[in-house]
Amino acid sequence: MAERNLKVTGGNNTIVHPHYACAIGGAYSAVAIKGGVPIANCGPGCMYKQYFFMGFENGFQGSTGAGGGNVPSANVGESDIVFGGMKKLDDLIKATLAIYDADLFVVATGCTGELVGDDVGSVVKKYREAGYPVVYADTGGFKGSNLIGHEIVVKAIIDQFVGDYDGKRQKGLVNLWFETPYFNTNWRGDYIEIVRILRAIGFKVNVLFGPQSEGVSEWRDIPKAQFNLIISPWAGIEIVRHLEKKYNQPYLHIPVIPIGEEATSAFIRELVKYAEIDEEESEKFIKEEAELYYYFLDSFSHFFAEYWYGLPSRFAVVGDSAYTLAYTKFLADQVGLIPVKQIITDNPPEQFREEIREEFRKLSEGVSVEIEFMEDGYLAEKALAETDFGSGVPLILGSTWESDVAREKNALLLEIDPPSSETVVLNRSHIGYRGALQLLERIYTATVGSK
Repeated sequence: MAERNLKVTGGNNTIVHPHYACAIGGAYSAVAIKGGVPIANCGPGCMYKQYFFMGFENGFQGSTGAGGGNVPSANVGESDIVFGGMKKLDDLIKATLAIYDADLFVVATGCTGELVGDDVGSVVKKYREAGYPVVYADTGGFKGSNLIGHEIVVKAIIDQFVGDYDGKRQKGLVNLWFETPYFNTNWRGDYIEIVRILRAIGFKVNVLFGPQSEGVSEWRDIPKAQFNLIISPWAGIEIVRHLEKKYNQPYLHIPVIPIGEEATSAFIRELVKYAEIDEEESEKFIKEEAELYYYFLDSFSHFFAEYWYGLPSRFAVVGDSAYTLAYTKFLADQVGLIPVKQIITDNPPEQFREEIREEFRKLSEGVSVEIEFMEDGYLAEKALAETDFGSGVPLILGSTWESDVAREKNALLLEIDPPSSETVVLNRSHIGYRGALQLLERIYTATVGSK
């Protein structure tokens, strides 16, 4: 996988132990749409590498429908590069339409097709004019990570499938733009929890990805929403800006994924105020959830009081911007742990980096940390190895790449980011009210088990 993630600053700057896939990994955003089928116009093995990194070796999520080894692929070879691969792609689309009974097909083009200049749009246009729901996205790996690919794929679906709209908006209907499917390890469980919260406080939600989505019908309803909700430091911002320009549709940007009672209640109140909906329903929900949350936290405090001398007090997080920020804020602000090394690995565009830094400078009253942006996993591991965690048990939230350093430091390692090859994820969430309790269970179960 590392050979597909190269820095372009010159010299021999191959990235070792990458924490993201390449742009064509955005094809898995199509897999995450109910009734969606990706068609890979790329070289042999490209999509399989994306699947292993984002799906199989990332909590062993597996895949559904046309994901995993079932992705139709052109397997572009030398002759296609020399003579062009248009005929081969045309045959692949035709065969895919005959085999799959789907609601949306997304042709994702990788490096080879883009470099030789295949006119994929003209091939796809023929099928779309014939009434087939086919779109195309130029997702060559050299364009960046799978997070960039995700944005490219989503914008392609909006422009080529959803299309224009000049009707009314529905008050209380929100488009949810959240974690990146398959890339964010807990994305499915996190979507379920955030949708549960949104619906409970009075919103109707266009759930565009995952098990709770109704599929393409909700994509068709995107322009009808009152506004777009983006919960992310940067990934997905280009999507909501595109929707604002295309449909004159406003968006609310919340950079920190809420974890725990305080953050989740504040998130709800900000959302309700922005949407100008009735507060009575949301306040009732907050009261009920807070009572449950503190009931269990009170029980947990008995454990904490007994075992405090053997519990971790300093922690590090190595991961993408969204998870690193969310986990760091919760552990520093609500649990009282000390952040000593926070490394962001998803290479956010320069325009967003200062805003991300500012979020880490206001973690809690009197608590801030300066972050480091590192794409290279080797450098991240080296930085961790040189970090002073004091005399207590270090806590590291990261990926499988950090396992060697964790063993050397006798640290607790919780895999929360790809690759995560030593944990199995079914329906796990660490966000909101309920997810925060699961996160605490996971951390302190590991603590007791290490004694």
